Amino acid sequence: MQQVSFKVVDRSGAERAISTDVNRLTIAGWAGRDQAAIEHHIAELAELGVKRPSTTPCFYRLGSELLTQAEQIDVVGTKSSGEAECVLVHSSAGLLVTVGSDHTDREVEAYGVTVSKQVCPKPVARDAWRFEDVADHWDQLELRAYAIANGERRVYQQGSVASLLPAADLLARAPLAQGAAMFCGTLAVQGGIVGMVDGDALELELHDPVLNRTLRHAYRVRALPVVE
Repeated sequence: MQQVSFKVVDRSGAERAISTDVNRLTIAGWAGRDQAAIEHHIAELAELGVKRPSTTPCFYRLGSELLTQAEQIDVVGTKSSGEAECVLVHSSAGLLVTVGSDHTDREVEAYGVTVSKQVCPKPVARDAWRFEDVADHWDQLELRAYAIANGERRVYQQGSVASLLPAADLLARAPLAQGAAMFCGTLAVQGGIVGMVDGDALELELHDPVLNRTLRHAYRVRALPVVE
């Protein structure tokens, strides 16, 4: 079980601080709405040796202790990278949405997707919105990620969540009981998937153009040595 804390901002701008226990974590994989986009992401990962999924979407169950709101995570080696995603959390205050990163070891992913996800922390933001405040315009939300390496910042991912399965669809397929959290799928990266080395960072954004507000989180990687 993992405890996370959020500043929850409703559509009127009112803020409320909450802490909630998460005892179940699910990652929705291959959750694109457009089959061509799914094939593009499958092709990206195939270049890294990752096998095609048997079905799409699929839901990976992970340990909830992987959730973190820290600004730095420890990973082993330099073959891991993150992915910006909407994250649903069924908290003690109701269903929330925030932004997070499904950080994954790409080398391990070549032989076991579930294992590759389990070996890396899953960063999430400290701010959140009420799901009910964005449900009626979910497809207009925008995901962005910026990769920072060698002092340079570049767009890593950018696009509308309309290219992914709607949150309501995912919830129908994999209902969230109180205390559960789910990462809702990601977008194709720009420039290909590149492993993060020591000191590299990823900035995450979930933007709501209807209510004109943005959730943000950033984290840095500390790459631990691989001892043979």
